This record gives sequence, C-alpha cells and structure tokens, in this order.
Amino acid sequence: MTTAPSYDSARTRPAPAFPLPDLTTSLPAGPVETSPAALAEAERITASAPAELFACLLADQESESALIAARRVLTAFLTPAPEDEAAPGDASAATANTAATAADADAEAEADAVAAHVLAARADLAAALAPLRDHDDPAIRAAVLRQRAPLALTGACWLDTVSQAATQPAEIVGRLFGQHWLLQGEGTAEAGQLARRRRALAGQGVYLPEVEAAGFLRDAGARPLTALHAAFRVALSRLPAAFLPEVVGVHYAAHALGVDELLLGGEPMLAESDVRPLLAEYLAFTAQSPNGPEDRRRVLAAVRLLVRLEREHTAALTELARWQEGLSLDDEVAAIVARHAPHAGRQHRAVRLGSRKLTDWLDDEHLDAAAFVAEFRTSRQVRPARDGGPCRFLKSIKFGGPMFGIFDEREAAVFTAWTRSIAAGEPAGPPSGPATAGDDAARAWTARLTAARPADLVPREPGPAPDERTFFHRIVNFERYPNVLPLARARAEAGLTDAELLFTHGAGGLLTDAEYFDYTPEALLERVERIYWDKLVNPYEPLTEIPDRDQVVFEQSTYALGSLIDGTWAHRIANLGRRARRSDDMLFSIYADEMGRGDMAKNHITIIHKVLASMDMDLPHIRQDAFLDQGDLPDHLYGFSVHQVCLSLFPDTLYNEILGYNLGIEMFGLGAMRLHEIQKLRSHGFDISYEEAHLSIDNFSAGHARQSAEIVVAYLDDVRRASGGEAVQREWRRIWRGYASFAYFVEHALVKRVRSAQAEPVTAPATAADLVI
Repeated sequence: MTTAPSYDSARTRPAPAFPLPDLTTSLPAGPVETSPAALAEAERITASAPAELFACLLADQESESALIAARRVLTAFLTPAPEDEAAPGDASAATANTAATAADADAEAEADAVAAHVLAARADLAAALAPLRDHDDPAIRAAVLRQRAPLALTGACWLDTVSQAATQPAEIVGRLFGQHWLLQGEGTAEAGQLARRRRALAGQGVYLPEVEAAGFLRDAGARPLTALHAAFRVALSRLPAAFLPEVVGVHYAAHALGVDELLLGGEPMLAESDVRPLLAEYLAFTAQSPNGPEDRRRVLAAVRLLVRLEREHTAALTELARWQEGLSLDDEVAAIVARHAPHAGRQHRAVRLGSRKLTDWLDDEHLDAAAFVAEFRTSRQVRPARDGGPCRFLKSIKFGGPMFGIFDEREAAVFTAWTRSIAAGEPAGPPSGPATAGDDAARAWTARLTAARPADLVPREPGPAPDERTFFHRIVNFERYPNVLPLARARAEAGLTDAELLFTHGAGGLLTDAEYFDYTPEALLERVERIYWDKLVNPYEPLTEIPDRDQVVFEQSTYALGSLIDGTWAHRIANLGRRARRSDDMLFSIYADEMGRGDMAKNHITIIHKVLASMDMDLPHIRQDAFLDQGDLPDHLYGFSVHQVCLSLFPDTLYNEILGYNLGIEMFGLGAMRLHEIQKLRSHGFDISYEEAHLSIDNFSAGHARQSAEIVVAYLDDVRRASGGEAVQREWRRIWRGYASFAYFVEHALVKRVRSAQAEPVTAPATAADLVI
C-alpha cells in the first residue's frame, strides 16, 4: 500500500484508493437531496424570528428540515455580498483575498500573516471591550454579559460532530477533535470551557438557565443580532463535514480573537498560539490538494467572516451599554412592567389606574409601558405614606404582601429607588426609547437569510429503500442526503423491533445473552459478569490449527465494515445543550477513546486501515463514491453497519437504545474471539494492532466494557430520582432493546434457527461458525 497523501475532490480520479495519512481538506461537493416537504418546512424555520430560529436549530439535530434550515443559514452568512468588499485599511480581508491565489505560499508564513491581522483586530476589540468589562455600574456590566452569554455559552459547538464516519481519519479532523476534547473538559463537563464561562458569569452576578432551556434567550435579553449570530454557530455545528474549511476558519478566528475571555477575564483554554499551528497545518494540506485553492479561499473567508461578526457584536454591546447608561428610573420601571405584564393574569380586576382598569392595561399586547409608568407615578399606590413609611405598592411586594415574590431583588431595588425619587419630588426622566442595539446589522442578516437559496439543493423524494450499499453510502453522507433520514429512522426502529426476538431466546447466544430481565443495578452487573466469564473468557483455548491465509483474510473482511465506522454510534452524544446527564460525558469519553483523543496514531479508524493494508485490501474511504464498487467486503454484511449508523443519526430520541448498543459492542472486544483473531493474524504476519487495542481498552476491570455498564447505571439512577421506579423499567426496556439489536447481528445463526422454529426455544448450542456480523 502506498503512503502518498490522499485527497477528496468532486473531480479526482474515478476510483481513488485510500492511503494514509488522510490529508483531506474538504469533502466532495455535490447536489444535496431534500424532500419538497422538508424544503418548505426549512423555509418556514428560517423565516421565523431570530430567537425561534436559534431555538429550533439547537433543539433539533435529527430532522431533515433542520439540516436544510442550517444550510440556508450558512448560505446567508457565507455568501459574499457587495457590502462585504474589504473596507479601506482592512488588511485581514486583503490577506484573505490574495492568499487564496498563492498556491505555493509557505503555509506557516501564510498563517503568521493571517494571525497578524487577526491579532490587530483583537487589539481593537480589546480596547472596545475594556470599558464594558470595567464599567463602574454593575447593572450595566451584567446587561452586557447577559447579551454576550448566548455566544459565550455556545462555545466551540462547531466541533461537536466534526468527527464522524464521513470525516475520520482526516488529519485535520483529528487535530480539531483533540482540541474539542480539551474544551469539553476531557470528559468532565465541569472542567470544560462552557462551565468555566458560566462560573465567570455567575461571579459577575449573571445567572442564566441552561442554553437549551425555553427561557434562555429571554432571560439573557438577547437582541435579534445576538440570536442570529448564535444561530450561525449552531448551523455550522450541524453540517461540519460539508463545511470543513469553514469549521477550521471559524475555530481559528474565534479563539484567536478571544472575545469572551476579554470580556469575562480569565485565561482561555485555547489561546491564539494554540490554534495557529492548526491553521498552518490546514493551509499546508491545501497547498498539495487538487481542491486546495478553493479550500484555502473558503478557510480564509471564514476567518474574515468571524472577525466581522465579532466586530459587529462588540459594537452592539457598546451600543447596548450606552442605551443602558441613559436609562432613567422611569425607563427601568417600564422595562420591568413590560417583562411581567404578560403574566399578570386577572388578579387586578378591581384596581384602576387612571381611567382604565389595571387588567385592561396589562392585557394589552401592545402595552405602552412608558405611558403606563407615567400614569402609575401619579397613582395613590406610589403616593408616600402619611407616616413616612413605604408606599402601598412597596408594602404589597414585601413579605406578607399580595405581590410578594413576583419581583426579584434587583427589580425590587429599582422600584424602591423610583418611589423615593417620586417622594422627593423629582420629575420623570426623559424617555430613552426602546433598545435597538445591533438592529441595523440584524436587519441586514435577516434580509440575506430571506434571500438565501443554496444552489446545491435538489428537491427529491427518497423513494423506496435503496440497496444496502447505496443506503450505507447515503447515511454515512447524510449531510448530502438529508432526505434519507426518514428511511434511516424506519430502518433503526425495524431493527430494534426485530431484536426483541432475543428477549426470549437470547440466552442461547454464543457471545451474547440478550434474554430480558427486570433491571436493578445488581442484576445488570451480574448479567454482564456472567457474559464476560461464561461466554467470552472461560471458553478460550489457543487454536491448535490456524486457517490458511485466504481464510483469515476473508474472516477479517466480514468484520471490516463495522470496524471502519468504529465509535459511530456515539459520535453525536453530548453535543451543545445535551450534557446534563452523567451518562452523556461518560459515553462521550468512550467515543473520544475510539478516536484516539486527537492522537491519530491511536485513532481506531486509522488503525483498521493499516490492518487492512497489511492484507492488501486497498479500500476507498467509505464516504467516497468509489466505495460503492469495492469488491473486498461481502454485500450480505452491510446490515450490521447500516443499523449502527442509523442509530447514530437519532441521538436524542434513540438515546436509550444507543446506551444498550454501546454495552453490547464494547463487551464484544473481549475474550476468546479476539484472542483467536490475534493468533491467526500474527501467524500470517498481518497487523494485529486493532485487535490488541480493543482487547486492552475494552477490558472488564476498568475499560470500556465496565464503563458501558456503569453508564447505564448512572443514567437509570438519574431516571429513578426524577421519575421513580416504574419509569426506570420503561427506560430500561429500551436500553435492553439496544443491546439486543447488537446481539441480533452477532448471533445470526441463532436468530435464523429461532425464526425457522417459529420462536420455539433453541436447544442446540451455538458454535463459532454461527457468528456473522
């Protein structure tokens, strides 16, 4: 097998091999197939208010329409418009334009040149942000930090799924994933970037719900521009394979500029000096790639865009602070009234304010809060008490009063200061008008979003289920074939339903036991211990006769397709807004191990390609069209890998099933079968590193096999606390379906015998020859 670099391009040779290292800089371009219904729904999503757009993209990582909406958002932000031309003195833009044509430029020098201009922009931003960070008024500091929070707390979400079956084992993806692992706290959420930033916000008195909470943007007071910028980041996180150059550019620029650390204080987890080498490596790869000039243009355009967005948002924060500084007490009271009016209910129907009932004021969806406050300040409710004590309104919001608990401490302090100013005879301040920070820029982005029509979208119904090879190709490349998602969901559900056959007959498995049992932590651990000893370890005896070379190669080919997607079932776990459960971090950590935590020498996809090369199996990458025509891997084995990828595409709604599947596949790396494969491979001089890696990392003492059982226990412990014991059994049944779906493919002969016997108990013991995956 040659060691020359491998590249992807829409116009490269028709049947490329896949030698390592994989220096891919972008995936092949091509039409994106989407159903007409999803296209229409995506248009509705992108036409919604910015806050709704962000919430939809964040909440939905499984539907076809959300993927198409994400493409429209990226088209709006990434397509150059006339107003995007470099302004005089904008050296960073000039560099992006000219560097794209310098195919022979030294990558490190080129990265240094880009860095110089990005760091100049950082200096400008630092000067603008310093007065906001150091403002004398804590209320203004808090307002600015709340406004920035939707961006600070999306973190580097563009890295969430950059590692996937379609992108691994690309060298640049490995570098990005290594930094993602670091930013995620190396498997501990509380040590990660988002937790650090949340603690810094709390230190400044800013307490917000989790980013996925329905009230997050409302409590942050997010302006439309903030929501649109956040939507761009989440959209990029949904399509990282199709937009790999943009992921690299945004990742570099965001950490090089470091706006959130400039505003919050503290040391960044990734500084500019940490991300510049990654940019230089990427540029070096593009210098050799057939698609290099275009990829270089795209990555540098993304750097330029991120600089623009951070300048834009910093200007909006500055504008917001100025507006906040100009607020009178009447303005602040009006803002509080407007915030609470929709929840006032009918409790005030006997109270009048001026010529109107209070309920009529508060029920008006077009409430003029300034007019309300002007009327309120002359009412008897805020008139000073004759005895010098608090006015009626202040008494009503204190403990024991009818409005106690409605207003928080800060709001109560504003009301107190306001009523005192009235008592002192101070006139009402001039109205400041509504906040408009960032609205001009938001309108411009909204107009671009409205007009965005991705040129590569092709309306097309998916039709009937295609053959296995084509189906596998499409689900691996689901970013290009989002219309395959309904078929993938149906396929996953069918596989899980079929697997319930083993709830009754699973004890007859050779390497698994999927027979159902009621869950307790002790029962689960007893079952996996018994599987480990009785089915995986104790039956082991060294082979006394080694199959010939061709037979060993054939047997390896039956496992290869599953190995080429190693870890895929978990690649979309613990994404933004999905790390509240202990099990999330635990399963993400297993996936990180499979990917070598960014070390490509330890990456399991790299390792299996080396093993296959030692057997002269020179396969294209599974994402490539050429893989449809490969002749080394048997057709009838695609079902196992298809099921695994289908599960991975639904990490929210099939979460339980993924936990169970993970338990099955991690235990499969242990025992007699693995030891026999090592013996056979070694005897013919083949690479044994993949088998050795799993025998070690999956160990039952503390490795993935043990961890996988502990993940289930941790998840169901959380369920028990939240919903009780009955809910635990319902959730458990789904988890065990996932385990059974793994066993269903492993124990092929058992399933066949049970089916043929019309679900009667199987008495004949299984043998190694019965295993087909």
